[in-house]
Amino acid sequence: MPETVVVTGASAGIGRATARLYGERGANVVLIARGRAGLDAAAKEVESLGGHSLVQVADTADAHQVERAAEAAEQFFGPIDVWINSAFTSVFATFDDITAEEYDRVTHVTYLGFVNGTRTALRRMLPRDHGTVVQIGSALGERAIPLQSAYCGAKHAINGFTSSLRTELLHRGSNVHITVVQMPAVNTPQFSWVRSRLPRHPQPVPPIYQPEVAARGAVYAADHPRRKQYYVGATTVATIWANRLAPALLDRYLARTGFEAQQTDQQPPSGESNLFEPVDRPKGTDHGAHGAFDTTSHSRSLEAALARHPAAASALTAAVAATATAVWKRRARTPS
Repeated sequence: MPETVVVTGASAGIGRATARLYGERGANVVLIARGRAGLDAAAKEVESLGGHSLVQVADTADAHQVERAAEAAEQFFGPIDVWINSAFTSVFATFDDITAEEYDRVTHVTYLGFVNGTRTALRRMLPRDHGTVVQIGSALGERAIPLQSAYCGAKHAINGFTSSLRTELLHRGSNVHITVVQMPAVNTPQFSWVRSRLPRHPQPVPPIYQPEVAARGAVYAADHPRRKQYYVGATTVATIWANRLAPALLDRYLARTGFEAQQTDQQPPSGESNLFEPVDRPKGTDHGAHGAFDTTSHSRSLEAALARHPAAASALTAAVAATATAVWKRRARTPS
């Protein structure tokens, strides 16, 4: 029997790329997002790759819509095996330039949307004592940056919520698992449709990775959910550890560089943002998985590859340690 996988935010970006990978596996893929054009295109891709698709137009900020989508999924495919929360939205602006309504909206989609998806998944998985929930996290969930206070706050909240829930599942001895995949900067269409009050076009802080890199990390985490979290991209690891070791220094560094690093030299987008409504106008427009930064984005991640091959990671670590030890001993023997 093929596994049944629900992907929120499946119309573009990481969710879209993840749906494709499950299509290649021949999985039953339930695609949830607000934009119909992107969902229909994603469904065609899943089918063409050998999978089976079901489109569900829903706003993950609305718990009732998420629940109805899950009911339809199980009526169509049967029990849900994997639920991947990926839908989000954001606002690029200083905190004092973000309205209360905008802040609420980002929080409801990017944080409570994950809560709603997780609740709906567990309502079905816990009685069966089977299933996995994967949260698409971010390095910004551990190290916040300027101009994205609403998004960073939501991603921090996801980490806290997930850690709390994980301990509850462990207490119950449940065979339902939950894990987080902490992502780097990813080349998704959001930077062309995000609500922004920056003077120039917003961009992810380089280095930037393609959504397929993130998707491979998400699928691997779903297959191996016993780890608390996974890191995709060396910059994710570096950012998180730098914040743990020298947070005050990183504060000053980001205050100095974070504004420029999140803008290109191009004019800001002139179209509508997707904060309150999906961006699929003119009708039928599909934005795909990739954003505007294909020429500067990486298609591989050493950190993610090592996570998928622990034996190789151990061998590399041992080799680095042996080399460092040899260098230290040689220097120790060298007369000063």
